[in-house]
Amino acid sequence: MLKNLWSKLTGSRTVEQPKCVVLTRDQHSVSRKKMSNNALKVLHRLNSSGYQAFLVGGGVRDMLLGLSPKDFDIATDATPEEVAGLFKNCRLVGRRFRLAHILFGREIIEVATFRASHHDTQDNKQPSHSNKIEKSKVSAEGLLVRDNVYGSLEEDAVRRDFTINALYYCAKDFTVRDSVGGIDDLNRRQLRLIGDPVERYTEDPVRILRAIRLSAKLDLTIETKTAAPIRTMSEMLEHVSPARLWDECNKLFLAGHAHQTWHVLLDYQVAAHLFPQTTQFLKTNSDYQQFIARALKSTDKRISQQQPVTPAFLFAVFLWQALQSQTEKLQSRGFSSYDAGQKAAEKIIELQRNTIAIPKRFSIVMREIWNLQYRLHNRRKKNVDSLIQHPRFRAAYDFLCLRANEDSTLAELAKWWTDFQEVHSEKRQEMLRQVSGNSPKKKRFNRRKKYQNKTSHKNRSGQ
Repeated sequence: MLKNLWSKLTGSRTVEQPKCVVLTRDQHSVSRKKMSNNALKVLHRLNSSGYQAFLVGGGVRDMLLGLSPKDFDIATDATPEEVAGLFKNCRLVGRRFRLAHILFGREIIEVATFRASHHDTQDNKQPSHSNKIEKSKVSAEGLLVRDNVYGSLEEDAVRRDFTINALYYCAKDFTVRDSVGGIDDLNRRQLRLIGDPVERYTEDPVRILRAIRLSAKLDLTIETKTAAPIRTMSEMLEHVSPARLWDECNKLFLAGHAHQTWHVLLDYQVAAHLFPQTTQFLKTNSDYQQFIARALKSTDKRISQQQPVTPAFLFAVFLWQALQSQTEKLQSRGFSSYDAGQKAAEKIIELQRNTIAIPKRFSIVMREIWNLQYRLHNRRKKNVDSLIQHPRFRAAYDFLCLRANEDSTLAELAKWWTDFQEVHSEKRQEMLRQVSGNSPKKKRFNRRKKYQNKTSHKNRSGQ
């Protein structure tokens, strides 16, 4: 239904500055049946209170593509404070972008006020909502660090990142509004930035990651002008807050398209600015490339099967080769195997945090996964019983299975642990006896017996 609709309505397939096109209810596939009831409640209350309010962004885009939407963001001409006055379950968040979050249990409906161009305030021009202006701020590198300049719906559309994210659904008359050519880009299956790509990437380099994520997720081609500056401008990601990059990386790799996303990150030479330690070893180690690919494919499979995943596992994969290299260096300097492993883990995690701020609760899990790789070699009963009960055993076992693909010794060990988990208790005891019979036993040291021998020797000597 959407095919060539933009061309029919505008009379041309390519329009530099298209007029606002309004799609009526019978011209689009956006349906309230696919929307969150809570989002509809917010739209209704804002509209009934005299404000404009539209569903915008990924929710509208996904429904037009025939997908099931997960995000339901709302744009309105009400200020954040006015939104908070309408909803008791509202909290205001953000300094860079002031937003209203309306809480419905675990679901959060994000409400943003229409934005105008921050250049207007720099040039002493007044946007349409002059009484709602808060100053914008740009860093020395050109990054937009504060942007609370409010405007109209038309101004807001131009301020959004990609054309396919600037489509607005009105719950009052069931129309979809497009003033930037987003419908045409959906028909072409392409991702295009609104405005000059160099300027938009300079304002916010994270748009580079969004372009890569959306192209992988939606199987879209990045439009030529949008793609052209990515390789040269991706170094600006190093000026972005590491905490913000942590959030963006979770979106990149935990949305079910991690393998394709990683491929695009490498292709556009962006991965080196996010994971410098990882890409350093990818150049010379093809086995490591396959190791990462298997981990990403496994993560995508688990997400498709609605199984739990953790970013700690993927970061443990990304930094594994760096850990091994650093451990070997410390061992060559005389450190014991255990001490070298601990010091190496601490160092490479801190280096990664310079780029991506891995929270401590996840770095602890990473270190546990790494430490258990060595304990999995010890198959004595006491150690096995302890490992099976360890909260990170399953993650460590999965990590071992990934490593085993290129190592026959590890493949045998991984198979043993696989079989051990699948058999009943009696068979487990038999497997443990077989392994114990082939392993050298440590000589037990009885301190009490040694003390008794010393005492009897002294008595015999007459001391």
